[in-house]
Amino acid sequence: MRFFNALLVPIVALPLTQAGPIAYALCQTGCNTVAVACYAGAGLVFGTVVAAPAAPAAALACNLALGTCSATCATIGLFAPTP
Repeated sequence: MRFFNALLVPIVALPLTQAGPIAYALCQTGCNTVAVACYAGAGLVFGTVVAAPAAPAAALACNLALGTCSATCATIGLFAPTP
C-alpha cells in the first residue's frame, strides 16, 4: 500500500494537461508552409503537380518531407500533453 501511495501523490500533484488541437493546427501550418517553400525552391507550384511516377523527383522529395512532418505533428500535437 505504501508503494501505491508513493505513486499516487506525485501523479495527483501534476497539473491536468490535454493534447492541444491548436498546437496541432499550428504544427500542420508550419509543415505546409515548408512544403510550399520546398516546391518553390524546386521551381514548382504546390498543389499543381500530379502525384504520379512522372512527377519530378524534387516534388516527390517535398511530399515525403511533408508526410513525415505531418506524422510527427500528429504524434506530438495530438497525443503529447500540453499545459
